[in-house]
Amino acid sequence: MNEIQQLQSRLDELEMKLAFQEQTMDELNDALTKQQFMIDRMEIQLKFMVGKVKGMQTSNMADESEETPPPHY
Repeated sequence: MNEIQQLQSRLDELEMKLAFQEQTMDELNDALTKQQFMIDRMEIQLKFMVGKVKGMQTSNMADESEETPPPHY
């Protein structure tokens, strides 16, 4: 191989690597975008659930005014 052929071969190899890197970056970007969408959706769901839990009654026990007195009274 002469010098021009070696340079052409190296240039072809670099162009191929660049093309694969661009494809990989596009795929990673797509994956990251999907993950961010999922995180955003889960944050909304979590806020909804926190609101539901905060709205629930804090205790299953009745208030003292609603309690019947013990049998020994």
